[in-house]
Amino acid sequence: MAETQSQMIDPRDDPATPRRPLPVMDVGPFLAGEPGALEALVADWRTACEEYGFMCLVNHGFPQQLIDQMESEARRFHALPDQDKLAIKVNEHQRGFIPGRATILTHSEYEKHTKLDSVECIVFATDYPDDDPNLQAGKQFYAHNQWPANLPGFRETVEEYMSSATALCKRLLPVWALSLDLEQNYFERYFDNNYTYFRVHKYPRVPEIESNEFGLGAHADTGFMTFLPPAKEPGLQVLGTDDVWFWPVVPEGAIVLNIGQFLGRWTNERFRATPHRVLPPKQNDRYSFACFINTSLESEVECLPTCTGPDNPPQYPPESYWDFYKWYIHNTYTHYGKVGAEEAAQ
Repeated sequence: MAETQSQMIDPRDDPATPRRPLPVMDVGPFLAGEPGALEALVADWRTACEEYGFMCLVNHGFPQQLIDQMESEARRFHALPDQDKLAIKVNEHQRGFIPGRATILTHSEYEKHTKLDSVECIVFATDYPDDDPNLQAGKQFYAHNQWPANLPGFRETVEEYMSSATALCKRLLPVWALSLDLEQNYFERYFDNNYTYFRVHKYPRVPEIESNEFGLGAHADTGFMTFLPPAKEPGLQVLGTDDVWFWPVVPEGAIVLNIGQFLGRWTNERFRATPHRVLPPKQNDRYSFACFINTSLESEVECLPTCTGPDNPPQYPPESYWDFYKWYIHNTYTHYGKVGAEEAAQ
């Protein structure tokens, strides 16, 4: 018989789980163009990336009204009848609806997964024009988004949110560059025609959870950086360098920024792509939306020269984000919908 919270300590209430603050980065002076503000950020930014892999942005200028509007649209979408959501189920381009209890990590280096995640979500990504040669060739991930019918205003809000989050994150590229002892404009060429994807989640409330049950199992994000406003309901836990899961403390109005595996690999693991997970909410459904900001799909990168040396050789071969993301999708997740020929053949 499955072990329920009546037989164990509910991990959502476990007093042994610590609460820890994340590093706070005041990006206001830099975004305002104040002299010396960029250089003043760099040391703390570097420390946050090397030791935490997570940070909080304050005075970021991202409109709270847009965050609130996006949450309202998330609730509207997830309230649709199942048949309406399944009409745009996820496709091989990783765009569309993924229902709850349909996803599980097929392997994880962080912890064992034996149960399907309870999260449901809809996924969007950079919408490529009809004349894009990769789209015309049917290359994976080059596609148009799938949109729900009869939900006026939803698409406009999603597109505005993705565009605004991407623009803000691209403004931060000089901070990343200087924190890695690179030229200030080093990353800009990799973000021409960049690839952003966006997941709009609903975590249904689960009053009693079983052992090893998650809203979203332990993982590290795949991309360069992730832009995440805090959800109103708790659930997010982060794995510390001491291998202890903790509840992150985020100041009001801050936005969480964390490192993905592609940046971790690019920096030869100097910067930390930190594992995290989501426990299902106990009282109310939890809505969150994560924007993953990446290089262009085709930009090939290799371990940075400032992150390698005679005693620290490159751990990874040159690769594009398309290469890495395809490998990750095909080898890590199985969910509702075909993700590629390799999985279909299994």
